[in-house]
Amino acid sequence: MRIDQRRTHWADEQSRTRWVDQAAFHHPRPDLRLGARSHRVERTGGGAYDRIDVRHTVHTSTGDYTLLLNAPDWLGHRLVGEALRDAVAELRAIDLTYGPNQPDSLVSRLRRGEISPDSYPPLADLVDRCAAMRAATDGWFDAWAVPGGFDPGGLLGGWAVERAAARLRAAGIHDYAVLSGADLTVRGHAAHGGPWRVAVHHPTDTRRAPLVLEMTAGAVGTSGVTGRRGHVVDPHTGEPTERLAAATVVGPDLAVADAYATALYAAGPAGLAWFRTGSDYRPLFANHWR
Repeated sequence: MRIDQRRTHWADEQSRTRWVDQAAFHHPRPDLRLGARSHRVERTGGGAYDRIDVRHTVHTSTGDYTLLLNAPDWLGHRLVGEALRDAVAELRAIDLTYGPNQPDSLVSRLRRGEISPDSYPPLADLVDRCAAMRAATDGWFDAWAVPGGFDPGGLLGGWAVERAAARLRAAGIHDYAVLSGADLTVRGHAAHGGPWRVAVHHPTDTRRAPLVLEMTAGAVGTSGVTGRRGHVVDPHTGEPTERLAAATVVGPDLAVADAYATALYAAGPAGLAWFRTGSDYRPLFANHWR
């Protein structure tokens, strides 16, 4: 099943993501591709002469991240380099400090009952976001309904990306893209001066032409593109769910989009009701197993 395309309007800013008419799309290639299992950055040539164009990849135990920065030349290479280091440090710190697979992380200590959620403000924010998404998805995203206790995995990667992106904005960089797997968040413009052109490939049908989005603010979150069945658990039964093969959601914040995609993957078509009441988030794909 594929969800109908529509224009998206965020509540906190003007419309910054639009669907491109595929028949009228004549650009030689998009800037970014979200594929069936990963992301790819296209080589589109050099950027404007008065811009600093940077690409950097970060590897952590919880995922690989690619940061693309398009900064004004007057910021200077030193400041841009410092901003990049800050964003990379944030991604690495979240991996070590909150990763559920890290035995000494705050999440692991919380699971063992050694600390409370309000012991550290960022941990409280992470727990609050998980609780909010549990309510928003009728319990289909439930970080507490997993073996071993609290596990924010379906939201943690997007939360990390958004916190790293906030570091970039704080340093004065407002044109960037941060990608992880089949997820991304973008702001501003690409190196060519126009909106980021994002090709979102169908998660199960490689023969289908990708959908193309032009984005200057927004995020794309996907669940289920690993090709592994049963990797998401139905929080109501504790059993692996196979209602969908993949789910993709677009919206303003990657942590929320990721959580919605995970919940939609678990709930199946019943989860489409979450997006019919003026939500700032929209399903892009919801595909059954073939």
